[in-house]
Amino acid sequence: MNTTPEQKGSEGFAAQRDRIRAEHLKPVSTRPASSARGLHHTALISGDVERTVRFYQDVLEFPLTELIENRDYPGSSHFFFDIGNGNLLAFFDFPGLDIGPYQEVLGGLHHVAISVEPERWEHLRRKLTDAGIELIEHSEVSLYFRDPDGARLELIADPLGEMYGSHVL
Repeated sequence: MNTTPEQKGSEGFAAQRDRIRAEHLKPVSTRPASSARGLHHTALISGDVERTVRFYQDVLEFPLTELIENRDYPGSSHFFFDIGNGNLLAFFDFPGLDIGPYQEVLGGLHHVAISVEPERWEHLRRKLTDAGIELIEHSEVSLYFRDPDGARLELIADPLGEMYGSHVL
């Protein structure tokens, strides 16, 4: 049977994943504890502070916890939203700079996945739909959408440490 270059590449990628998994993935019983305490915050860019606050606080129901001046750029704001479990989602704005629209680039941020309880997931799905936000649903537990600046977000109803029924932590 002949294989296409795509099939050969796919098989090669699968073999590479298998090799890396065998070499580096340690069983839970022998896996060392992480040196980190957790994710303090992830920082995204906001083109409009008030629009961002309205989206994240009013639509997604992530409370705004602080709004301060960005120490690295005078006049810029650095602000934070509580996304649960002691974690924050942060933003910067850069007034006066034309930073252009959000772009996904190789080596850059692809999306931020935030775990929510299944009932909250359903509630937020309705709020996003009512707000006219385009959604892509995957595996009946993930909603993908973009914020007002174009950053891709995921709301996932799986518990922390799980993904689509598999333990990843």
